[in-house]
Amino acid sequence: MRPGTTAPAPKRQKCDHWTPCPSDTYAYRLLSGGGRDKYAKICFEDELLIGEKTGNVGRGINIAIVNYMTGKVTATQYFDMFEGDNSGQMINFIQSAPSKSLIFMVTHDDGASRLKEDAKKVIEGLGSKHIRNIQFRSSWVFLTAKDLQLPEEIQRESINHSDSARNRYSGWPAEVQIEGCIPKKTS
Repeated sequence: MRPGTTAPAPKRQKCDHWTPCPSDTYAYRLLSGGGRDKYAKICFEDELLIGEKTGNVGRGINIAIVNYMTGKVTATQYFDMFEGDNSGQMINFIQSAPSKSLIFMVTHDDGASRLKEDAKKVIEGLGSKHIRNIQFRSSWVFLTAKDLQLPEEIQRESINHSDSARNRYSGWPAEVQIEGCIPKKTS
């Protein structure tokens, strides 16, 4: 660079990725809540599907369903797992996802206290390896698909437990995230 010139501002990528996704893929980022005031977010193709700015994020397990063929969101909802009996409603919501759907799940605050065994089985059946380990205020994110085979190299899940010796926020674990690019044509 010549003296007196400045570098151009970096180009912003979809869902705030560091590097762009190829044009034949979908960009996504799942971010759990962290602490009392860091809300969960689900971003898909640079659209905030769930988050504080969209006003549809809540305590518990937040879920977005996206039509894989069109890349359009079909439904979003959160299920409070601290108060009330919402496991059954969550199961119905997950099972109502149309064939060839992407399903994104993120926790905010507590996603475990009233999460029932049948709900864990449904999420486990979708490929979750950590749903049985989820604890009070665990930060958890999960990506899955219905009637689609996602490539093996895609990170699908991450979890962080509350640990008073290592918590970033007083009594709350740090948020976790996964991001990447989903090919638009899968098997």
